Amino acid sequence: MPDLRETLWSAWRLYSHPRVLVMLFLGFSAGLPYLLVFSTLSAWLADADVDRAAIGYFSWVGILFSIKVFWAPVVDRLKLPLLGRLLGQRRSWLLLAQVGIGLSLSAMALVEPVGHLERFAQLALLVAFCSATQDICIDAYRIDSADESFQGAMAATYILGYRVAMLVAGAGAFYIASYDSWNGAYQVMAWLMGVGVLTTLVIREPDTPPRQSFGRAPGQWLETALIAPFRDFFSRYGLLALGLLGLVAVYRISDITMGVMANPFYLDIGYTKNEIATVAKFFGFFMTILGSAVGGLAVLRWGLGRSMLVGAVGVAATNVLFAVMATYSPVTQVAVEPEQVRWLALTWLAAVISADNLFGGFANVALIAFMSSLTNRNFSATQFALFSSLMTLPGKFIGGFSGEVVKAAGYPIFFNYAALLGVPAILLTLWWMQRRRSAAPETDRG
Repeated sequence: MPDLRETLWSAWRLYSHPRVLVMLFLGFSAGLPYLLVFSTLSAWLADADVDRAAIGYFSWVGILFSIKVFWAPVVDRLKLPLLGRLLGQRRSWLLLAQVGIGLSLSAMALVEPVGHLERFAQLALLVAFCSATQDICIDAYRIDSADESFQGAMAATYILGYRVAMLVAGAGAFYIASYDSWNGAYQVMAWLMGVGVLTTLVIREPDTPPRQSFGRAPGQWLETALIAPFRDFFSRYGLLALGLLGLVAVYRISDITMGVMANPFYLDIGYTKNEIATVAKFFGFFMTILGSAVGGLAVLRWGLGRSMLVGAVGVAATNVLFAVMATYSPVTQVAVEPEQVRWLALTWLAAVISADNLFGGFANVALIAFMSSLTNRNFSATQFALFSSLMTLPGKFIGGFSGEVVKAAGYPIFFNYAALLGVPAILLTLWWMQRRRSAAPETDRG
């Protein structure tokens, strides 16, 4: 019993530490804009009867999250003229990014998509750029502000804050839009960015050693920051590195491509915004958390290989369930059938959402564990940033054409097409498992 009390007291001291608690609020600030330029934005455009092909192209806005590694060195090295002196390197860039997100969301709330689609797209791009920049700043702040013993707890509180924000930007935005308007929903989201702004103003700038600027020894800076991490990865894995990078690149293509058109699909077959908020967003949020927890246990018990395989097969299979749902669409019969049909339609939606989010959360945890296993501790931040960029970039690009597929062939064909996009991930996972067995058959656990 004393051991239990000591353990609980240690956990309380860890998670009540100011630097750990701060990550809860910074995580909220980071998670809020993501859905507002992805699936929630798709729903607004679909509700405004924007062409489905155009909605698909809007998903390319999210590519900025996948290429943030290219301007991360600027955020890391360049000092802002006035804010840099007042707040320091990390907080100045963080505040600039957060204010940019809030102002851009407010501007989106003042613009109607129909008739102003080009301006609307420009504002969405600005939100995504500022949000990706905020991600860079928060990651740097977390690493710089505490030693290794706090990093796990800081990551945990960050993820919790991020998930809560996604719930707010998903279900919360749908609820507000159903009672008011999408413009009103985005205005509320803009004000909620004040959580991040206030946090940035309150926190203390981390103590960091002097950094090499762009102006001094640029060749050495380029070698250390960009070339060395690539050279290390390819020297460790040789030609095998190409296959590993290919696996990272294709693993989430099926999931991301389907996600672009999910909300327009729900609206097109007759579900209300309230129903989407309750079932797809609120209920789906908890199913994702459950899937992530199960994925973590699976990696521990089964090993990486089997967990990656289950995740890849599960994500592809759940897209087939969406194809079945698109073919039968029981919700469209509501006008001529009793209330029981509506209940059946909502139950079917909940079942499909449960399967999709469970396997989505499961697969995401398995992929993160896989990418972490590939990194060298000497270059962990840079290499993981590169992997995470590659993880979403192909899916975002291909997802941009999803509206064209729906427009030309309909939803059933689209969801089957999205399922087939998961086949390369399954095949590459099987290839990787076989290579692991060949390399170390006596120690491989799957």
